[in-house]
Amino acid sequence: MRITGALRALERSTRPYDPEFAQAMERRWEELPDAARTPGQILGRHGVGCEGTHGVFPQCDLRCTPCYHSRDANRVRVDGPHTREQVAAQMALLRALRGPRAHAQLIGGEVSLLAPDDHAAALAIMRDHGREPMSFTHGDFDYDYLTRLALGPDGGPRFGRLSFAAHFDKFMYGRRGIERPPDERSLNPYRARFAAMFRRLRREHGVRSFLAHNMTVTPGNLDEVASVIRDCRAMGYGMFSFQPAAFLGDERRWKEKFREATPDAVWAEIERGAGTRLDYRVLENGDVRCNRTAYGFYAGRRWYPFLDGDDPRDLAVRDAFFRHFGKVTFTGTPPGHLAAKVLRVVARHPSTAVTALRWLARAIRRVGLLRLARNRLRVRPVTFVMHQFMDAEVVAPAWELMRRGEQAADARLRETQERLAACHYAMAHPEDGTLVPACLQHAVLDPAENAVLRTLLPIVDVRTPAGRTSGTSPKEPKEK
Repeated sequence: MRITGALRALERSTRPYDPEFAQAMERRWEELPDAARTPGQILGRHGVGCEGTHGVFPQCDLRCTPCYHSRDANRVRVDGPHTREQVAAQMALLRALRGPRAHAQLIGGEVSLLAPDDHAAALAIMRDHGREPMSFTHGDFDYDYLTRLALGPDGGPRFGRLSFAAHFDKFMYGRRGIERPPDERSLNPYRARFAAMFRRLRREHGVRSFLAHNMTVTPGNLDEVASVIRDCRAMGYGMFSFQPAAFLGDERRWKEKFREATPDAVWAEIERGAGTRLDYRVLENGDVRCNRTAYGFYAGRRWYPFLDGDDPRDLAVRDAFFRHFGKVTFTGTPPGHLAAKVLRVVARHPSTAVTALRWLARAIRRVGLLRLARNRLRVRPVTFVMHQFMDAEVVAPAWELMRRGEQAADARLRETQERLAACHYAMAHPEDGTLVPACLQHAVLDPAENAVLRTLLPIVDVRTPAGRTSGTSPKEPKEK
């Protein structure tokens, strides 16, 4: 009986499709505006989109221009119990409304201001709710913090894998060792140091990682984007994400004419750094006016797309993937179970194996056997992303019209409404059971939320040795 029960449990766990996940994607597809229902759209066909936390630790210890957080964010104390409670509530709502699996970002102010145990607890809560978590950081912490996060009290790994997104750009002031970076290249040792910590973590403790590199782009560093990619492509980052600056958050930190760094100009610089054209229409995440994404890999110093948008055969591969594998839950599925799910789909649709083998042969021809041999058949998957946030001055009125069920007459507000409706990045509000786009959170909701948190979690005045008071958060000090 035990063997029979175990076999039944294995059969259930390796079923290709989770009905709840499939239903969540169907709902997501129905929510999309017509303009976003494109052949390459991922939302509603292989995922529901990304998710993020808010109000769980607003404080940060760097000074950035721009900063998307409201001016009260740094007047809120970092508090572990508050973080755990809010993360649990937000994840529960996301689980209820967006289904059993998704990628979610542990984001707010600076995540390393959380004590390692509180940080680890938040990640565990996210995983308990079917989320694959990624911690957002400025990267200015040490290996000791990382090991205390990754390892439990017994010295063994708490997690098999950690995901971090590290934000580096020269308009972030206060980083240890380089208070005011003169240019992007001067930050490369810090970018390399951050990635090296995770290689060491895997070498010493077996904990795998995925690292994303984030960078805000303004007219002041636009012409340095390409060199960042070229200099950092082999450091170990699996994603390079660039955000053209928007007029969001603390208006005191709006220092430039941000919109002069247009989306097309930023994408052109990303292409220059990648050394090739990047087709962002092959696979889309929401509205391409918000998100442009190019999936591919490096073989040596050259980057190649997984799918060539100019080759109808590759587009047929994309369509076949959506048709047969779109409803398979890749996120958070153990590798063995995922392999079994894929094999069951292939057994049901043998043509998928032929399609995959033909795609692989084309990919090898594009790269070239000689190049593959020189690189010992090693390739490094790297994704290029651009996120274009919207300005507060258009988000607030567009959202108010949407709440009233009205379509804007003004073309700019109507575009904003379309982009909000197709938003790839949602945040949960358990107090009223709603999900909101990230642009709305930063543009409209953050100021009032942080004003409340400032009262709930006030900064404590600490008497310094010199007899002066310093407003600080009662957190663990950073390692030096």
